[in-house]
Amino acid sequence: MPPAHPFDDDKLKEECGIFGVLGTVDAANFVALGLHALQHRGQEAGGIVSYHPDHGFNSARRFGYVRDNFTSQKVMETLPGALSIGHVRYSTAGSKGQTAIRDVQPFFGEFAMGGAAIAHNGNITNADALRRELIERGSIFQSSSDSECIIHLMARSLQRNIPERMEDALRRVEGAFSVVAMTRTKLIGVRDPLGVRPLVLGQLPTGWVLSSETCALDIIGAEFVREIEPGEMVVITDAGVESHHPFRRQKSRFCIFEHVYFSRPDSILGGRSVYETRENIGRELAKEAPVDADLVCPVPDSGTPAAIGYSLESGIPYAMGIIRNQYMGRTFIEPTEQIRNMGVRLKLNVNRALIKGKRVILVDDSVVRGTTSRKIKEMILDAGAKEVHFRIASPPTAWPCFYGVDTPQREKLLAATMSEAEMTEHLGVDSLKFISLDGLYRAVGEAKGRDASSPQYCDACFSGEYPVKPADMIEKGFEMKAAE
Repeated sequence: MPPAHPFDDDKLKEECGIFGVLGTVDAANFVALGLHALQHRGQEAGGIVSYHPDHGFNSARRFGYVRDNFTSQKVMETLPGALSIGHVRYSTAGSKGQTAIRDVQPFFGEFAMGGAAIAHNGNITNADALRRELIERGSIFQSSSDSECIIHLMARSLQRNIPERMEDALRRVEGAFSVVAMTRTKLIGVRDPLGVRPLVLGQLPTGWVLSSETCALDIIGAEFVREIEPGEMVVITDAGVESHHPFRRQKSRFCIFEHVYFSRPDSILGGRSVYETRENIGRELAKEAPVDADLVCPVPDSGTPAAIGYSLESGIPYAMGIIRNQYMGRTFIEPTEQIRNMGVRLKLNVNRALIKGKRVILVDDSVVRGTTSRKIKEMILDAGAKEVHFRIASPPTAWPCFYGVDTPQREKLLAATMSEAEMTEHLGVDSLKFISLDGLYRAVGEAKGRDASSPQYCDACFSGEYPVKPADMIEKGFEMKAAE
């Protein structure tokens, strides 16, 4: 399934959202609502598994949006029970852009001690090696997803119960994983030892919830309890929550791009409002890269909080110079080259009366390939803007992510092949400035900036410093950054 139009193709994609509920009647309905709130984390496909003592495990997997599939009474009636998990996805590992229904999670396995379903957010960096080993030992894979390795490793484990088998399996796995799983009686949540991807615990009057983000707790009226800690496993039953740490403790390296772009602005990460963090990024950007101008305009919607922060810090008026069409779906006309070139205009339109004759600062969250930035600049100039200045609320994205984000190959990242001056010329703007890595760290609450000897976050997409060696990619020829 290709991107909806060219605009979407120029953004980094978070690959998945996961959600699970135990202890409430028709748990799958709550999961569907939770997945709807996490739709921004994966818009390609979704799946839900539920368990009912009389009906066993049931699952439904569909392509497209949650609202188009899991609001149907006919579908939801097939998912009875008080225990359910779900998953929304973009494809990262596996057949990118050509997902087969068998690749859609949650995955299910039947073990000697009963069935289990698992949904995974992240990327396994040694999945190729594990898959080869498992196939040589007789495993038969049903999908192209790296996540299926976990099920096969669990099946081969000699441990006595499913949580212990999951521990056993995850100790073999490298990379990033937040996992929500279920047995007939248990809801299980695990984060990798570095805590790269998010996972939170919530409580309902009659049960418990696991979710990628707090915004999905709000939609079902669940109370946020806490984040699952890096390297922690929680096993939830009707009796309550049991917690333990099956992995060697390490310093957390949470993905800093969750603060910049992936998470919804109404979520809480690490005790911090994502919205406030993004506003702080804009303030830092205004301090680091001031410019004389008449208006500060966001590139909607992801640039909005940072643009507000830039405006507040600089004193330059904030304005909605670009209006987003909220009803943009897939292009409904045969996508000829001419229609494809209209992609940005189908989604965004310039507020001409506001822009004409003005010096405009455009604030966006990132520059990936640069294709969208060029088109937006052209639209702004066509509307009569006097000057166009880009201010970017993240450092230059110069390295691919191997921990669960759909990143282009390194040579397709603008910042990997061009300096800031070259990018300014390439985009044809009056100026272009990115927030510094230290400035970004200050905006997320690290007053002294980035600790170069022991970074507080995973920032590999900016720095090229990978906290977990991407073994599979190195085997395929990827060259790591040379040690300085």
